Amino acid sequence: MTTSPNATITAAVTANDRTAIAATPKIKLSRRKISIDHPDQEAGERLLADALGAVDRDALQGILKQLVRASTIGQNPDKANLAFMISMMKSIGPKDSIEAMLAAQMVSVHVTAMRCAYRLACADDIPRQDSAARALGRLMRVFPAQVEALSRYRNNGERAITVQNLSVQDGGKAIVGNVTQHARVIVGEPDPADAAMLSTRDASKREHEQTEVQQGAAA
Repeated sequence: MTTSPNATITAAVTANDRTAIAATPKIKLSRRKISIDHPDQEAGERLLADALGAVDRDALQGILKQLVRASTIGQNPDKANLAFMISMMKSIGPKDSIEAMLAAQMVSVHVTAMRCAYRLACADDIPRQDSAARALGRLMRVFPAQVEALSRYRNNGERAITVQNLSVQDGGKAIVGNVTQHARVIVGEPDPADAAMLSTRDASKREHEQTEVQQGAAA
């Protein structure tokens, strides 16, 4: 089958248009206004709200203002920082207002931590090094705590625990395999080979105990 050049060009243009529509719009900054760089303002607001997890226009404007302030270098908002923060929030994919606020805090903490890392690398005296190192250490401890909080929130407050090594004393019972434990449920994935080995050991132990009983009765 022969495909006409015009059809191929039309298909390519359509694909590019869809990509452009789906892309998160950029933000234009001025002294007194934050605006969305998109030919259709309403569509641009929807795309940006979906990316940031904002439920309405007020929430969108509030999150944007907070991100702009957090992106500031010196006294001026930084467009590259802001674009990075919006992209990271989109990749986190907040689904409601709680996740949106937590995601905004996460990207803000990360950006601030990287600034502290830069200051530490450029510090040329001990007091500045100590100050930057302390701030960086605190921020680096906060970030994984935020990740854990988001994970627990998305899992309805349950914290998953994976048990990899297990020691069982005589008379104890165990689940052989990988075990994932939540707040109210334990799920075991038995390994057939290990289960067969335990069964053989139990049978041998019972046979040994029976032999000892018989020997004691004969005596």
